[in-house]
Formats: sequence, C-alpha cells, structure tokens
Amino acid sequence: MTGEDDPKLEEIKDERSYSYSDVVNFCPDKLPGYEEKVKNFFKKHIHFDEEIRFCMEGTGYFDVRNAEDRWIRAHLEAGDVIILPEGSFHRFTTDKSNFIKAMRLFAGEPIWTPYNRDGLEGSDDNTSRVKYVQAFLASNKKQRMGSVGAEADSKAATE
Repeated sequence: MTGEDDPKLEEIKDERSYSYSDVVNFCPDKLPGYEEKVKNFFKKHIHFDEEIRFCMEGTGYFDVRNAEDRWIRAHLEAGDVIILPEGSFHRFTTDKSNFIKAMRLFAGEPIWTPYNRDGLEGSDDNTSRVKYVQAFLASNKKQRMGSVGAEADSKAATE
C-alpha cells in the first residue's frame, strides 16, 4: 500500500465496513504526554472492538499473544496494515526511531478504550475475550491436537 488513497486500503475499508478514520502522529514532539502514552500502550490490553492500524510513515511494534500465551512481535513499516481481533491481548511500542504515523480505522463512531489485563476483572470471562478465544485460540488448539494425534497414529503405523 502506498498511502491514504490506496485502492487496497479502500477495499479493506469497504470489506470491513470502516466508516471513520483518523491519523495519529506518535512521536515525542507531536503527541502530548508521549512518554506516558508509550508506557500505557506497552501494557498488555484488549479492546472491545477490532483494532486496525495502517502505518503511513515510520515504524513500530505490535506484540500479540499466541495460543501458548507467548508474545509474537510484528514490526510495522510504512504501507503495512495490522488488524487485531476484538478481545486479543496485545501491546504497542515504537522502535528506536520513536516515530510512527498511523491511520486508525473504526466501524461507526470511534471507540478506543484499552482494557489492561491486570485491571480487567474476570478478563477470561469478558465477552470480547471469550469471542476471541472461541474464534481463534480454541480452533488453533484443536488443530495442534489433531496434528499431534496424526503424528502419533503415523508413528504407531510404522512401528
């Protein structure tokens, strides 16, 4: 993708019904309270809506928890898009450049409230978290269990 008017970005907006967007310059000289925001964004949190970011300039990291609850790091560069499902634990930080300009996209009115894992009572029972676990983590676990069973069956068949 090359920019705000990129046809691929427009296609994503249409497919996912994104009707609102804004642009944030995440850097010390353009974002008031930058240092505090960096600390807050690096805390493990979820949102009750899907989170999508289009990196327009600069670079940064999104870390996402996988099915084994380990961090997977995605390095975003200009032109990259990341879509984090509702209820997925993640965090964000800049890299050594301390600069990223990103478009935030929303379906309907923008709601951007992070719910930190440490401060989210009953986080495992949270509706958004349950949807995420059922849609992504549970199916991945079944797939892994199925492949382990298939490997065991294959081993037994050759012995």
